[in-house]
Amino acid sequence: MEETAPQQESVFPEDLLPDEPAAAPIAMEEAKLKAVLEAIIYVTDEPLSLEQICAAVEQPRESVIAALEQLTADYERPERGLTIREVAGGFKMSTKPEHHEEVRRFVKSLNPPLKLSLPALETLAVIAYKQPVTGPEIKEIRGVQGLGVLKTLLDRKLIATAGHKDVIGKPVLYKTTREFLLQFGLKDLGELPTLKEFQELARFDTETPAEAAPEPATEPAAAPEPADASAEPQP
Repeated sequence: MEETAPQQESVFPEDLLPDEPAAAPIAMEEAKLKAVLEAIIYVTDEPLSLEQICAAVEQPRESVIAALEQLTADYERPERGLTIREVAGGFKMSTKPEHHEEVRRFVKSLNPPLKLSLPALETLAVIAYKQPVTGPEIKEIRGVQGLGVLKTLLDRKLIATAGHKDVIGKPVLYKTTREFLLQFGLKDLGELPTLKEFQELARFDTETPAEAAPEPATEPAAAPEPADASAEPQP
């Protein structure tokens, strides 16, 4: 019987390299904590104290300090344009000083922030939810004439004309624009809160915990009637 030659094992180039210790992965809880800290520091205008952060995330002080140190170190890398600094006893996110001139020049080129009066916001809400809608229909809903407000919204490019309604007088129809979506951070009109959600929010704000109503007095149960002695026993 012929003997078969032993098969040679395949050798790959990486097998010849010395083994390197694998980087220790960050535990999911640590990664999530860093992400939450980054988010809450980003959305607040005032510096957040360590006590406020610990109370918000409901984590031990030591864990929060360690996550803040890692997060701060991440932002100190030269490819990051923001930094997290301790300001007035709290933590605040800001742009780096070395980018001050570029940031200042960019901010000066921006349009002034959008400011609308309450009548303008009311009219814009009517158009957003009822579009396309005419001026008389807006007046019927709001109860006041709003030609000046419509002109303001047109000038701000938050609304635009959408043709004429096929009724007597051919009134102009109005709709919201792409600028409206940009200003309010909406992907599309489908992201507008529903009227039901508005009603629930309003009810939540106005409702107060009601006192427990006293339970109605219950009448004592009637005593069972005595059995009829003449009745025959059941089998």
